[in-house]
Formats: sequence, structure tokens, C-alpha cells
Amino acid sequence: MQIVLREDRALQPGQVLPLYRANGWSSAEKPEALMEALRHSHTVITAWDGDKLVGLGNAISDGFLVVYYPHLLVDPAYQGRGIGRQIVQRMQEKYGHFHQQMLVADANAVAFYRKCGFERAGTTQALWIYQGHEHT
Repeated sequence: MQIVLREDRALQPGQVLPLYRANGWSSAEKPEALMEALRHSHTVITAWDGDKLVGLGNAISDGFLVVYYPHLLVDPAYQGRGIGRQIVQRMQEKYGHFHQQMLVADANAVAFYRKCGFERAGTTQALWIYQGHEHT
């Protein structure tokens, strides 16, 4: 398996939506908004197996001090092969020197992010107004 990482915001819905649906992400139910969000992200790193999109991570940033990582997805058939870690490493190459790197992880992803160097931010708690359904 030769997975190729690219920095790429010129994605098509037919490439992106199957990945989001395979992971059960409700943002796939809003395809126009999802595609616009990716196009307007500060960075989008994609992972490809040939012409199949098998992983994606994006970053929203002020470009200087703070970066937020809202999405990191790997096709379930490709999970456990280091693709997510490679995407995080690529983001670290770009944002590792920033004052603050943030993300929100649910219980299933916390261990993964800790292995990548993230830790709980003191006594902070993630708060949100959320219109999805997969984290209820």
C-alpha cells in the first residue's frame, strides 16, 4: 500500500462525502457547507490510495499563534496503518511552533491524540452548540 499525502483543498464531493459517511460524521448531511468549510480551511491534508481519498485532516488558524484542528478522518478500512498519525505529523510540520494548538476529541479518539503529543488543557472543558447527532 502506497499512501500519498497531499496538501489539497481542491476536492470534489464524490471524493469527500464517502469518507465522512464511512466514519458516521453528520457533516456529510450538509455537503455544500462541508465542501465550503474545507475550501476555506487554512490547511487541508489528504491521504490517497491511488485515486481514492482514504484520509483527511484540516486546520483553521489565524496563521500566527493559534490553530484548531476540527477534522481528522481515516477510512475505517485503512485505520490502524499510521495514516492519521502521518496527517498529524504533517500538521505539526506546519503548526508545531504555534503558541496554541487545539482540538476536541471524543472518548474514542483521546488515546490516539495523546500518542500524538496532545494533552488535556489544564481544567478546561470543551463546550459547544452542536447541530450533529453522533456525539449525543
